[in-house]
Amino acid sequence: MSTPVELEVKRMAKVDGRGTLKAFCDVAIGGQYLIKGLKVVEGKKGIFVSMPREQGRDGNWYDTFLPVTKQAHQQLSEAVLAAYQTEEPSLA
Repeated sequence: MSTPVELEVKRMAKVDGRGTLKAFCDVAIGGQYLIKGLKVVEGKKGIFVSMPREQGRDGNWYDTFLPVTKQAHQQLSEAVLAAYQTEEPSLA
């Protein structure tokens, strides 16, 4: 079993509109690393966190950051969604 690490949402930018994209965010890991470009998305089964992606030469999209364990993925998702729920909409 993995030990939880300290996660801090550094930036949460909510998106206005009726599309499925609800917000972008950046998350610091253990005060040492920063993951940029996570997305909060509304899917058919509810809201979820999408990892940053990059388009490959073959035209397909690939995640550029992957939690290694299910527990790490759950911890990251919970931190981002908690910040999303408490964050005020930006006025920009």
